[in-house]
Amino acid sequence: QMQLVESGGGLVQAGGSLRLSCAASGRTFSAYDMGWFRQAPGKERELVAGITSGGSTNYADSVKGRFTISRDNAKIRAYLQMNSLKPEDTAVYYCAATTRRARFGRVNQAASQYDYWGQGTQVTVSS
Repeated sequence: QMQLVESGGGLVQAGGSLRLSCAASGRTFSAYDMGWFRQAPGKERELVAGITSGGSTNYADSVKGRFTISRDNAKIRAYLQMNSLKPEDTAVYYCAATTRRARFGRVNQAASQYDYWGQGTQVTVSS
């Protein structure tokens, strides 16, 4: 069993930055692939960025070059650095974890492949 708690959301002006943090419980954090998802009102939950246990990463096209996902296994945390934020980045952001492995060591992109979820943190970007 794993518990995830997100923090770091808030209100920021367009062009600003935020750093989301995901604190995980459990001793086997390093074995989990981690993902950051977001869900805006009326839209489906989408993968923003993912990082495998081996360190491979994947980003949604809409955030490439602006967002960076990382993990610190010693601190049992995952992070999402968000720069150059846009109003369309406004959403609830969720941290998720899975031990399911995608093919060829890639990041699982489907929310259904993640077994553990945090409660979410709101990110609002004003124009």
